[in-house]
Amino acid sequence: MILTIDVGNTRIKAAVFEESTVLENFVFEKNELEEKIKKILKKFSNCSDLVVASVGKIEKESFLAFEKELNVHFFTHEDVFPFVNKYATPKTLGIDRMILASGATLQFPKQNRLVIDAGTCITYDFIDENDNYLGGAISPGLRLRYEALHNYTAKLPLLTFETPEHYIGNSTKQAIHSGVVNGFVYEIDGFIDEYRANFSNFIIILTGGDAVFLAKRLKNTIFANSNFLLESLNQTFQYKNRQ
Repeated sequence: MILTIDVGNTRIKAAVFEESTVLENFVFEKNELEEKIKKILKKFSNCSDLVVASVGKIEKESFLAFEKELNVHFFTHEDVFPFVNKYATPKTLGIDRMILASGATLQFPKQNRLVIDAGTCITYDFIDENDNYLGGAISPGLRLRYEALHNYTAKLPLLTFETPEHYIGNSTKQAIHSGVVNGFVYEIDGFIDEYRANFSNFIIILTGGDAVFLAKRLKNTIFANSNFLLESLNQTFQYKNRQ
């Protein structure tokens, strides 16, 4: 069994795998890390490996504390991946984005793939049908857009996510919801249209915390999987061990 952990900017996601089968998923706060890992390992005592991808601020020592119980692995830029990284600044490419690109490459061979991860930030990662990682885009996620309107204006309130009643907001609150949520959806559809116009044999993978919400609203056909990063982490670890 393998315990995979994705340390994001906001929360931590984890999953236990038996080969390619997910046995259980977990979501928790960063200050709960060690306590939650202990509980997971108590429940799944046959776990042999702990595999970590981190973009958040968690010290490695928090994971290395479990070295006596299982093998601890951290993915880095030096690892072997199933794609050619053609990013102009490859060392600055986030490990989470590399893992997503790896999962897309392994799970959807010989296709042009666009991976959209809608979390704290929304990232777009494109891997062509020849397994070249070409790049993508980064923009603020839903929560950051709400916070920016509040933090950088004098009077706009800080709102939490709410589906807008209409695209024409008839109050300040409804105008904010319309601008943030509809703008978010229009942005993603616009990017997808641009890629689709330039590439055939094309698949879109949508993941992240807002994937379920977006899947119902995007006009483009997509493959939605909110746990795609954890699955990609497991697949990439197995790929690495085969090399």
